[in-house]
Amino acid sequence: MASMALTSSCSLGFSPLRSRSVKRHLTAAASTSSVRSAPPRPRRLKSSSAISTSSSRFLSPLPALSPRSRSPSLTVKAEATAAASPGAPSSPPAKPWQGAAMKPLLASIATGVILWFVPVPSGVSRNAWQLLAIFLATIVGIITQPLPLGAVALLGLGAAVLTKTLTFSAAFSAFGDPIPWLIALAFFFARGFIKTGLGNRIAYQFVKLFGSSSLGLGYSLVFSEALLAPAIPSVSARAGGIFLPLVKSLCVACGSNVGDGTENKLGSWLMLTCFQTSVISSSMFLTAMAANPLSANLAYNAIKQTIGWTDWAKAAIVPGFISLLVVPLLLYIIYPPTVKSSPDAPKLATERLEKMGPMSTNEKIMAGTLLLT
Repeated sequence: MASMALTSSCSLGFSPLRSRSVKRHLTAAASTSSVRSAPPRPRRLKSSSAISTSSSRFLSPLPALSPRSRSPSLTVKAEATAAASPGAPSSPPAKPWQGAAMKPLLASIATGVILWFVPVPSGVSRNAWQLLAIFLATIVGIITQPLPLGAVALLGLGAAVLTKTLTFSAAFSAFGDPIPWLIALAFFFARGFIKTGLGNRIAYQFVKLFGSSSLGLGYSLVFSEALLAPAIPSVSARAGGIFLPLVKSLCVACGSNVGDGTENKLGSWLMLTCFQTSVISSSMFLTAMAANPLSANLAYNAIKQTIGWTDWAKAAIVPGFISLLVVPLLLYIIYPPTVKSSPDAPKLATERLEKMGPMSTNEKIMAGTLLLT
């Protein structure tokens, strides 16, 4: 390298003196570079694995770690990254148990089994004692509800037939009785009235026509509830499912809210009136409450007297109608509302009816089916 530099400097026409100084500088630079570029003294390698390890240090961007030198934290992080990667296979989540609640079911079965093996008292047949055990187990199942009520009842019937405590015809004889079917039919109508919105439409129509005053508003709710009573055999379904949301909306529209000191404006009297008259309408018709057909069935079993829907209505319509007239007026005198007029109630009912639109096809089918039935 120094000789090449010297040759090139001479060829450029430097003088001998100048070339000597340049030669000194070049010789010093060459010696310095030779010292800097001199390779280190070769060390004695232990094995070929060391060579591969040292070469991998220059080839890989990160230092290669042997399995022994890896720290536990790095291993955990690597495993967590691999588990969180989208391509990593993941086990499907376990599905929740969809069957019966096991603890209530075992409690129900244990009740029947324990009573089954209890010694039979004197004067009681073995068949009757077994039927009592199945009956009490079914009652415990209805209370604890390991399954819906209908499923528990069918399990009780199945146990009675399986153990030959009852014959098939005796166990399912109630399905041939018209009274249970009448109750089931009334509950079907209740569901139809609520789902189609026909019950709300009838209530809003009454409020629109007679709800300009507080007393008229109370009477409109009372008689609309009585009109729906033959088709909805549940006080909870009528009072809680249809009329409670309606009454709450009317109270809010009239400025009577719970807990802010405005309850006595209208809400307290209106709630009390609907509560007291719902039991009256429930007693006016055979299908107004689920207990009424049961009472008719008990009367037939006791005195062999058949009570039909018309017979019940003829006997209860007059005292029921008089009670519906007297009770709201009596409450209006004893527990009067401070607001005597309710002009916002008809407006609210009109707005709700406009929002519902014209009578739908399902509502017409529901009303026609009720009249035909």
